[in-house]
Amino acid sequence: MTHYEPEGRTPDPEEARLVDEVRAAGTEGRVLHIRGGSSKDGLGGTPRGSGLSTLGLKGIVDYDPAELVVTVRAGTPLADLQAELAAHGQMLPFEPPAWPDATVGGTVASGLSGPRRAFSGSVRDALLGVRLIDGRGQLLQFGGQVMKNVAGFDLFRLQAGAWGRLGVLLEVSFRVLPRPQSELTRVLQMDADQAIAHMNQLAGTPVPLSAAAWFGGLLHLRLSGSAAGVQAALSGVGGEPLDPLSAERLWADCAAQPPGFAETAAAAESVPLWRLAVPAATRSLAAEGEEAIDWCGGLRWLRTHAPAEAVRALATSLGGHATAWQNNLARPAMHPLDPVRQALHRRLFDTLDPDGVFDSGRFDADAAAVVAPAGA
Repeated sequence: MTHYEPEGRTPDPEEARLVDEVRAAGTEGRVLHIRGGSSKDGLGGTPRGSGLSTLGLKGIVDYDPAELVVTVRAGTPLADLQAELAAHGQMLPFEPPAWPDATVGGTVASGLSGPRRAFSGSVRDALLGVRLIDGRGQLLQFGGQVMKNVAGFDLFRLQAGAWGRLGVLLEVSFRVLPRPQSELTRVLQMDADQAIAHMNQLAGTPVPLSAAAWFGGLLHLRLSGSAAGVQAALSGVGGEPLDPLSAERLWADCAAQPPGFAETAAAAESVPLWRLAVPAATRSLAAEGEEAIDWCGGLRWLRTHAPAEAVRALATSLGGHATAWQNNLARPAMHPLDPVRQALHRRLFDTLDPDGVFDSGRFDADAAAVVAPAGA
């Protein structure tokens, strides 16, 4: 086992600074916007309140490759963590967007998963525990550093996708996976409905799929696993091979934006983009402006001038939800909750942040209408 700092925690000046800032904001009635590398500031509207940087929280706290568990401080660059894991032949299961300046804390707070999500799980599934500062300025720990942790409620999993609304992340623990021995990508020509049917059919077989995305009339399938297993599966998949470098770029791009977005960005830069999570077998949304399909059908990228209410009504009718993404002024950015879930969220916010210290603009339409003060 590798220990990156001595056992037995000593008072941390950076954590103490953050505690003091949170408590002062609560006393003074100020709002704080938690930020790491600011790589996701363009998602979900203008940040509200004063910036609270976590970039002073850097470093891997504990990493045991044999146990497939890593604990890392929230301000650590995501690229640094991924490089350390790769050096041991391991990786984060959920294939997060590798935006420049992205941090580990922002990766958890945004809850964004890449193309491997449908096969290896989401950020929430990989999260084992967190340490954080709540809205009262209290240091709290949820979960742990083991695969099985059944004590108490899974409050740590709620940090995935909370966008900092539930506290300032200090440390996070993940389960990690071995990197596959072999990965190959195949490309098949077909329309969206055919692609959806084909992806779902393959997902029900022993084929070692690790990504499945459609755009521009082409279905892209990635196989991952042992060299023998991947080769054996090729005959049942068909299609044309995509060279390894192009495949690597494709799947890296898919983690953060619609597949093929780079080729269409200039023509579509003024059209609002939506990210819809729906059941994987949902019909094609081509009539509504669908641009791409990922997660084996579970993620739809929709580019449309349709009103936000119409897009969200469509997502709800399909049993899913819609998130405002790029070039999108819809408020709030997150899909509005039904009254029961909204009440549960409100109780959670009231428990962890009773004074409303942390920016809630991505979840609350009224808060989203208030922009950050100049220089925040």
